[in-house]
Amino acid sequence: MKPDGWPGHVWLEGKTIVHLKDSQERPSHMPRGPATKSGEGFLNPAMAPARTRSVMLLSDALENEWLVKKNKPIRILDALCATGVRARRWRKEAPQQNRIRITANDLDVNAQIWGRESHKNHPIGDNLVWEKEKDRFSIPQDGIVEDGIRWTNSDARKVMVDAPFQWIDIDPFGSPVKFLDTAIQSISRVGVLEVTATDVAALCGSTRNSAARRYGSVGITDSYMHDDATRILLATIARIAAMHDKSIHPILSLFDGHFVRVSVLLKRSKESASTWKKNVGYRIRSAPYHFSEAPEGNYSGPLWTGPIFDAEIAGRMTVDRAIDICFGNESDYPKNWSDFDVEHSKREIVRTVRHISESAKLLSGEHLLVAIDDLGIAAGIGQIPSMKSIKMGLEKLGFQMAQCQMPEPMFATDADWDTVLDVARSAK
Repeated sequence: MKPDGWPGHVWLEGKTIVHLKDSQERPSHMPRGPATKSGEGFLNPAMAPARTRSVMLLSDALENEWLVKKNKPIRILDALCATGVRARRWRKEAPQQNRIRITANDLDVNAQIWGRESHKNHPIGDNLVWEKEKDRFSIPQDGIVEDGIRWTNSDARKVMVDAPFQWIDIDPFGSPVKFLDTAIQSISRVGVLEVTATDVAALCGSTRNSAARRYGSVGITDSYMHDDATRILLATIARIAAMHDKSIHPILSLFDGHFVRVSVLLKRSKESASTWKKNVGYRIRSAPYHFSEAPEGNYSGPLWTGPIFDAEIAGRMTVDRAIDICFGNESDYPKNWSDFDVEHSKREIVRTVRHISESAKLLSGEHLLVAIDDLGIAAGIGQIPSMKSIKMGLEKLGFQMAQCQMPEPMFATDADWDTVLDVARSAK
């Protein structure tokens, strides 16, 4: 049975055709904020960059074998899949499909039917025989297997405990907190947990009561609030993981548009879990900021004070790699797509990873984060120099500097604050 309103109109995200209801406007290119939900079959185009990065991380795990050994399968769950766009992109765009066991779950039957119909009408065409090999999905599970995706309609927490997974994605509307405990318990001895949080008012310090209830933290609405938000979510995951004898290793953590998105590697280890507090503390708003084990003065936290990237994995998330994996070709384009659509689709994929690889090394270790808009006042100069000028000045002195993937212009460096100010004053 076709879902109400089918076929609607089509859109291409990455290499994957998506059917949208007629009530949802054609997405604009490079959306920056939350879209207004228009019922079942809704696609939030502002989340496309997160889905692209998820495809890239899964591809990297398969090709570089940092999650499972060679030729072993990865059991992966999109626990709150809505219309299943992320799951369909994993199935369409990631390599080594014979090793991927994808489960797409959502309580919303109508939304999932819309996604399943999209999947049926745009088959992958790689001739993998899935229907006769349901045991590929480990223990028997409910649901329907169609062209390499098992679709289930259940409470996300029930699905997580019904079968073992090595990769779980949690992408709710609002806070992910109520799903974290079950996800962390359910994931394998070594596994990837990807988490999205859109309750940024709480994470960024605008609603302190919500932040205290959900995350046990406090934020400050200033230039560093987006980095704070990312680190508060990481600290929450680390605390819950430690309760289950697991430790976290951040792979890729950032604030994008209107949401926080973190991807962490979870490992079962009582020894590592016991030391989780070594990477949790407070950001003290001195000049410049510094991290501290205890709150003092004007502070935010508790939050994660350790690395937020993995240097090797994030370092491979280049623009060329993103285009290779996720940029469609002529056979993928909808019939109504123009050259303008194609060009802007490419620009969106480029924007998704533009500064990740270049900042990977710095964000995987100790670094100073500098907000460009604050630098002029701090340095006592009227005109703020360009990023390029600052980079040249710091590198001339033997330091590293890289622009970060943030909503506002920011860069990371291994230089000290006084050196940054001196370079800002002398840069042209």
